[in-house]
Amino acid sequence: MQVKFRTKNIEMKEEIRSFIAEITFTEVSKIGDATMLFDEGIFDSMGLLSLISFLEEKYGVHTDDIDLMEENFQNLNAILAYVKKKKG
Repeated sequence: MQVKFRTKNIEMKEEIRSFIAEITFTEVSKIGDATMLFDEGIFDSMGLLSLISFLEEKYGVHTDDIDLMEENFQNLNAILAYVKKKKG
């Protein structure tokens, strides 16, 4: 069970990484798990809105206004933690 859960997390992280790379025209290799997406200029507010739409469509995660904090979306690790928390 642990291996299946870990594999699912890795797949989800890679899907999110690929999405971010695609919408920001950034090489996938430049987006590490801890890359600070806003600080490094990869993401801006429009990118965040696209990501929120993607998370809702792909994973059924609804983002409330209270969730719109940079801490939830600052890097891939934070995004994955946020998605897991919202999915319960």
